[in-house]
Amino acid sequence: MILVTGGTGLVGTHLLFDLVSSGKKVRALKRNSSNLSHVKKVFSYYSNDSEKLFKNIEWIDADLSDVFSLLDSMDGVTEVYHCAAMVSFEKKHAAEMMKVNIAGTANMVNAALEKGVKKFCHVSSIAAIGRAEKGKLTSEETFWKSSPDQSNYSISKYGAEREVWRAAEEGLNVIVVNPSLIIGGGNWTQSSSNMFSSGYSGLKFYSSGAMGFVDVRDVSKLMIRLMESNYSNQRYLLNAENISFKKYFEIMHLAFGKPLPSIKAGKFLSGFAWRAEKIKTMLTGMPPLITKETSRSANSISYFSNDKILNVFPDFKFISVEQSVKDTCNLYLKDLGK
Repeated sequence: MILVTGGTGLVGTHLLFDLVSSGKKVRALKRNSSNLSHVKKVFSYYSNDSEKLFKNIEWIDADLSDVFSLLDSMDGVTEVYHCAAMVSFEKKHAAEMMKVNIAGTANMVNAALEKGVKKFCHVSSIAAIGRAEKGKLTSEETFWKSSPDQSNYSISKYGAEREVWRAAEEGLNVIVVNPSLIIGGGNWTQSSSNMFSSGYSGLKFYSSGAMGFVDVRDVSKLMIRLMESNYSNQRYLLNAENISFKKYFEIMHLAFGKPLPSIKAGKFLSGFAWRAEKIKTMLTGMPPLITKETSRSANSISYFSNDKILNVFPDFKFISVEQSVKDTCNLYLKDLGK
């Protein structure tokens, strides 16, 4: 039996589809308030038998803060994919995010150790990896440095990884994957998928930054391959390509048939924007469209290596960023009935 956390998220939904499609016995955790319609929608993207596949998942209500519910959920489980995490770049969510991402991961690995789980895959992030010197590629070995520039999300994911490595020292066989910015769809209001909602509305501004990108389908497939391999107690950076945000949004706007962003939002303009959003949030209570942390990220340049994972699986071909964006735009248009 395989256990998946975060099964309603971007990575989790695609992972569940791949697992049940290959005939695996799968159990997935959810909260009482979880909306499973997004899981069904993702399944329908890739199969005409989506309802049948969805019914093969055993859903269990559990909470990462409830150790006893986690222990119960791991009865008979041999493999765990821990995809659940909280993502926020608002300062008010920092304490809750630390609890979910760090303490929740600690509870997961502790339960896995107690239940004798054979292998544990933790979905981390490039946010938990340090940044290489200018002009060099960031790799799995790039040293993390504490800095005021680190986002609370980065700190929470770094802390979560430390719990996983601690469990590895205690005897748990682990695999850690660090995806770059993930491209994919399903819930268009969630994490990186929200970019496509913004892109369809039409963006006038572009930032000066650059980042690594990877298709969610590749993330899922590589996680499964790593779990089915003899490799353990290793981390792998999953990254298809490094491109500028300007290029990324140009591909998206062309796919949607929208005018290209034409105004460069440098550090000054971005700084003005996040401060204006902060004031708007204070007055209206609406979540900000841009924060200090996302503004800083959008104007930074970070390039990532994929050498390690390709050395492990030299036959693997990443989906190009252009193809990934186009495919995801088509899914978005399909959901709009266009």
